[in-house]
Amino acid sequence: MPKLIRLYITQVLIGFGISAAFVAMLLWFNVANLWHLVSHSDAGVLAVVILWFANGIVFAGVQFAIAVMRLKDDDDDQTGGRRDPIRIDMTRMIPVHAEAPAKQGTPRRR
Repeated sequence: MPKLIRLYITQVLIGFGISAAFVAMLLWFNVANLWHLVSHSDAGVLAVVILWFANGIVFAGVQFAIAVMRLKDDDDDQTGGRRDPIRIDMTRMIPVHAEAPAKQGTPRRR
């Protein structure tokens, strides 16, 4: 299995594990009376599964993004920037006058 696929699967499993812990804490601390709503409803288990799955998608995406951003890239060979920098000679700048046609009823300025 390629390393990137293995990294993705690992990070997704970690993300869904974090989601399970997050939903368990939401229920344990009874945030917004969630435990009561789940335990006294016939669709409570379905609600918990959907909450876990939706948060799992978010946490898995964030976990994978963090893992990708932390990947090390050894690009220290100092070969970049081969073009010469653009030098602007301020002494050779020439002012350019542009005139726009005047609106009707307003005098032209000179």
